[in-house]
Amino acid sequence: MMNLNKFFVFGFLSFSVLGFSQEKNLKNLTKLTYGGDNAEAYFSPDGKMLTMQVTNPEIGADCDQIYMLKLDKDKYATTDLKLISTGLGRTTCSFFMPDGKHILYASTHEGNKACPPKPEPRPDGKYVWPIFPDFDIYVADLNGNIVKKLTDAPGYDAEAVLSPDGKYIVFTSIRSGDLELWRMDVDGKNLKQLTFGLGYDGGAFFSPDSKKLVFRSSRPTTPEDIKEYKDLLAEGLVMPTNMEIYTMNIDGTDLKQVTHLGKANWSPYFHPSGKKILFSSNHHSTHGYDFQIFSIDTDGTNLKQITYDNFFNAFPMFSPDGKKLVFSSNRQGATPHETNVFIADWVDFDDAEFVNDENLKNTISYLASDDLKGRLTGSEGEEKAAQFISAQLKSYGLKPEIQSYDYNFKMNPHDENSSVKITGKNVVAYLNNKADKTIVIGAHYDHLGLNEHHFSTLMNSDGQIHNGADDNASGTSAVMELARMFSQNKTKEKANYVFVFFSGEEDGLMGSKAFAETVKQKYPNVIAMINMDMVGRLNKAKELTVGGVGTSPIFRDLIEKYKPAGFNIAIDESGVGPSDHTSFYLKDIPVLFLFTGTHEDYHKPSDDEDKINYYGLRFITDYVFNLANAISEAPEVPFTKTKLDAVKEAPKYKVTLGIMPSYADTGNGLKVDGVVDDRPADHAGIQAGDIITKLGDCDIKEVYSYMECLSKFNKGDETTITFIHEGETKTANIKF
Repeated sequence: MMNLNKFFVFGFLSFSVLGFSQEKNLKNLTKLTYGGDNAEAYFSPDGKMLTMQVTNPEIGADCDQIYMLKLDKDKYATTDLKLISTGLGRTTCSFFMPDGKHILYASTHEGNKACPPKPEPRPDGKYVWPIFPDFDIYVADLNGNIVKKLTDAPGYDAEAVLSPDGKYIVFTSIRSGDLELWRMDVDGKNLKQLTFGLGYDGGAFFSPDSKKLVFRSSRPTTPEDIKEYKDLLAEGLVMPTNMEIYTMNIDGTDLKQVTHLGKANWSPYFHPSGKKILFSSNHHSTHGYDFQIFSIDTDGTNLKQITYDNFFNAFPMFSPDGKKLVFSSNRQGATPHETNVFIADWVDFDDAEFVNDENLKNTISYLASDDLKGRLTGSEGEEKAAQFISAQLKSYGLKPEIQSYDYNFKMNPHDENSSVKITGKNVVAYLNNKADKTIVIGAHYDHLGLNEHHFSTLMNSDGQIHNGADDNASGTSAVMELARMFSQNKTKEKANYVFVFFSGEEDGLMGSKAFAETVKQKYPNVIAMINMDMVGRLNKAKELTVGGVGTSPIFRDLIEKYKPAGFNIAIDESGVGPSDHTSFYLKDIPVLFLFTGTHEDYHKPSDDEDKINYYGLRFITDYVFNLANAISEAPEVPFTKTKLDAVKEAPKYKVTLGIMPSYADTGNGLKVDGVVDDRPADHAGIQAGDIITKLGDCDIKEVYSYMECLSKFNKGDETTITFIHEGETKTANIKF
């Protein structure tokens, strides 16, 4: 991103809370149940029936019971459910037997015919699951008659599942003193313990070839967590708030942890290929209750979001032929927190459309290496970067061009005779889908070099390599990956794509200005430009700025509809800002600008590859892929001028505080994203996250009044600065 001091005058953001959904793997979604809590629905061997766990007082199911549903209609009602458990006690985790005429489920009815109560809310507020000791595993026919009891050991035996080949049942049991996975023959004989690690192992399912198991596990490691686990287990409780997904062979060997996401990752089920796993997770959630279904490869790569709608989606299961997916969700509920079962046609993955973390990392690692010496426009490092980008694009079957342009740059802004001529290089690749419209996706790949142009925010840093991993090797890697995805996938989109990598951005958007001059003449009907600049440092709050939203009336809905789970989107309406999209907006082209914010390493030698948030970068890249597809499908993408329809004249000022302002609108001042070392703000004790409200008696409401206030001071002046730090208003003396 170019020198922010030149562009402090651009728009600010407001937050939107409206939610939509986009689930391209699910087609013809049908609601199967209505009212209550309906979950853990699993197919019969022929795919014509489901068995599920239901609590719904309206049909007499006051406590979890097992019901069956025939899949023989277009629309379903509660009356279509058939009770196949005893109606006594509490049941859980049903599954069809190989003949399709019997089911396997766990029940407490023999220990106590009454419904065992759920745990009372804990004083510490922690969420717990009960491990009812009366649970045993039974086989019943489809009329509800129990024909066999498979377990009779003291304590919890439940969560039973059958292998596709019909040979084995795997279940969770506390018979060893801990909650472990056990295996038995389909008739209940030949018991074998499969897991031995301290913690809760449960919710197991077999791979399609019956050779592997996938399951959830909560395995405490610290002394405090181990004590808490054991204490809760002694009370018949577990805390399922920290679980990961594991796989192993059906004999317990080759145990592997698949996810390392944190929080609760559970209800896993194998994809029909056996190479991927679908599971429910709230790892992405920054606040509140939010479970979505994700997929991941069995080696832990290629994490991808499947569901987007509402706040609870779990228990995915594929039909035996792999054509249907059934799952539970609280979408479309008539009452709050109602959970129902849904079925959909499964639209399988195009593997080319998975964002590849290794590709992202390889691109950033090379571009941000010391070998390229900061990629200053016109330097040898820029040339190496251009050749690297070109070679990558060629490997995808594209035909990149390196387009040169010239500009003059003043090495000393106060010396008219210090101007030098610089030749920059844009790298451009065109994906011609024979469409009548074109979308440009771009990022700048240049950075500050050795601070020859003096844009560093670190004092006395001339001669030091400014690698620019986030600014903007991150955006470059994302656009490179998008070029691969669009050129290698099986779909022929309804738009052509231009993938363009600009240089000269740090010197004033020079490359994008040169390219934008002829873009409308060279490519058919350019309907949008998407710019990715500094997208590699997603913070813990998962705040992503999307600028340019006001440049087309269709954009606001799209950016919310395709938003990754857990992300907090800050919306900037303006089409102008401190990056390359501005050049296209000024040519009346709708633009979007993605940006994860400035940070303490902005424009410093410390902006290195090891600080990149690859989880965030992956999901932002996928987000842009979905946005670009949606824009290509739109009947029209009208252009709208925003309030800041040209570069606004900044008040003339002679001093600076040495801060980097946030693009988020605080409503009561200017939020500080970063502080430059050894400048007035740093001396005053201001930190990133603080909100400046006054300079002397001059009120600051946003970036414009901040600039106006600065213009009132001269070098050497002293005044006070008022700011909010962690909710407390403070005042400090400053000298410019």
